[in-house]
Amino acid sequence: RRPPAGLGLVTASRSGLPMDIWAKSQSGELARLLRQEHPDALPAIRSLLYTLLLAEFSPPADRDPQNALFLARIDKLLDLGALDPALALLELLEKPDPDSFRRWFDVSLLVGEEERACRVMAATPQIAPTFPARIFCLARGGDWNAAALSLRTGATLGTIDPGMDRLLSRFLDPDLYEGDGDLPPPERPSPLVLRLMEAVGQPLPTATLPVAFAQADLRSNSGWKARIEAGERLSRTGAIPANRLLGLYSEQKPAASGGVWERVRAVQTLEAALSAQDQAAVAAALPQVWDQMQAQELEVPFAQLFGARLAALDLPGAPGMLAFRIGLLSDSFEQVAQRRTATSDAEAFLIGLAQGETDGLTPPDQLGMAIQAAFATTTPALDEDTTRLLAERRLGEALLQAMDQVTMGASGDLRDVTAGLALMRHVGLEKVARQAALELLLLERRG
Repeated sequence: RRPPAGLGLVTASRSGLPMDIWAKSQSGELARLLRQEHPDALPAIRSLLYTLLLAEFSPPADRDPQNALFLARIDKLLDLGALDPALALLELLEKPDPDSFRRWFDVSLLVGEEERACRVMAATPQIAPTFPARIFCLARGGDWNAAALSLRTGATLGTIDPGMDRLLSRFLDPDLYEGDGDLPPPERPSPLVLRLMEAVGQPLPTATLPVAFAQADLRSNSGWKARIEAGERLSRTGAIPANRLLGLYSEQKPAASGGVWERVRAVQTLEAALSAQDQAAVAAALPQVWDQMQAQELEVPFAQLFGARLAALDLPGAPGMLAFRIGLLSDSFEQVAQRRTATSDAEAFLIGLAQGETDGLTPPDQLGMAIQAAFATTTPALDEDTTRLLAERRLGEALLQAMDQVTMGASGDLRDVTAGLALMRHVGLEKVARQAALELLLLERRG
């Protein structure tokens, strides 16, 4: 039976990393490092983080009796709002313990799949995460009398706080409270509270809640505006693919103006111009839609959708320069660079960086110099700490450290940027290093 820390959705061979990146590390230290990784890191760094969270690597040698590494992976996916892969990982467990089941139950509530979680709870009541969760599942299963009895018992014993008592009472018998005023909005709602508030006719806005709650607004019973805004939040963290966001933008014609509708209108205008291969219309639409995407930090999802097509149009002048830069933020950055003839030293540096060859080129600023040092033909020596980690075969720790160096170094010590990128290149993550370097130069993410 494979331990939880060794479970994954992607094989190590497909991840591009060796199977034993965790094997020589301590589970508790890996869990600590994973928990401190920044959800708002550069998209390329965050993509690498997803790989580390989802791949099937050999578990640490200490066997992790508390499942610290597995739970840290799940919690980081929840931090990112990536509920579908979190749920898929949790469902690989043969026998969930209470800590794992609590997370499974919360995720199930947010994605609207609580029926199965309630069935598992009914079969193994000892893993019920909370007394209110048990009451909720009794009611969902049609046993309203048992649910009401459990609520009265829990309230009498003090295992259910007064706020949850009022909410569950309305959920179980709404007719008793007809004509009463609304319940006060909870300060820190759990996924269960979110669903209960929805059930009693007081749905909560999710915009100010952790990003995982945005998944609840993607369900078909939410309005179009709420689904778009949820899709944008989740796209920013890489929790949903860019195509899903495009589907939301393209669903219908906006009937209002301002805010989200301006983004919808701008994307639809550009998409129509691209479909018609109308260069003049694309050139006119591009600056406006790019301003909208930048304001929402959706540049990379936008580039994944349109970057290669925009670059292939060979637009003249300023629109062409913008299309080139957008293309470099897509997965087709190498092909985009190969097509482009540089119009400035800055473009020449970007072209060289996309192809991994920056020797002899003029970097645009000090950050560019730090990046150039990492891509020099004579790659800088790894620092003492990184060298020790690699010698001890603790590659996972070295990678997590390098990811943090690139993320934090751009707004601090630029030598950390050089060190982090150099380590990625050293262990074969060339594409990740180039994408992260391009994003550092092209995105405004420096603190």
